[in-house]
Amino acid sequence: MARRKIIAGNWKMNKTPSEAKELVETLKPLVNNPDVDVVYCVPAIDITTVGEAIKGTNVMLGAENMSDQDKGAYTGEISAAMLLDAGVKFVIIGHSERRGYYHEDDAFLNRKVLKAFENGLTPILCCGESLEQRESGVTLDWIRLQIKSDLQGVTREQAASMVIAYEPIWAIGTGKTATSDQAEEVCGAIRKTIAEIYDEETAEKIRIQYGGSMNAGNCKELLAKPDIDGGLIGGAALKPDFGKIVNYDK
Repeated sequence: MARRKIIAGNWKMNKTPSEAKELVETLKPLVNNPDVDVVYCVPAIDITTVGEAIKGTNVMLGAENMSDQDKGAYTGEISAAMLLDAGVKFVIIGHSERRGYYHEDDAFLNRKVLKAFENGLTPILCCGESLEQRESGVTLDWIRLQIKSDLQGVTREQAASMVIAYEPIWAIGTGKTATSDQAEEVCGAIRKTIAEIYDEETAEKIRIQYGGSMNAGNCKELLAKPDIDGGLIGGAALKPDFGKIVNYDK
């Protein structure tokens, strides 16, 4: 089956609300590809501004993080219900920076995945290995463990609707990129893992992104691979070049 490509920008901790509005206006004419789902995952403070700025466009709104709790005394946290009410459709869960800097483990991320589904948000679940793990030859085992742990209790129907982003940690923000064959090998292994947990039909439906320094120069080759259904774009999402990635097929 032909899976619809999904290109998501992860803005990370960049852009004030006024800068965010300006960036959206700059990108508007550049990201209009009716054959591709486009998502801006933006800092929490930019969600309302960006939500207003993308009205009437093909762009969907995403968040970079959310709480595993519904509400209450969790100072500084933002709930799934808050995101949904603000117009958010997608939420990044388990980015390597959250796993690494803030020590978010798989049990915690599993709660977030379930909470996102419970509230009608689509998770973009990240997984990936360090350079040390790749050089030790444990990449596929490590990623299978992440996926199986993070999807505990997720139904077949939920899994089919979500997005998984493979992001080799050694290629994030370093300018290094996995070769298209390396990226395809892992994305293919993720799809096989989904088939093991659920079935082949679910594995065929789930969309898998590559998220390690995809840019305008390498996107066409990466997106031509059969198991790579899109990109989770960091630095390049903040530049006009993002439009070239969205329009990789033109």
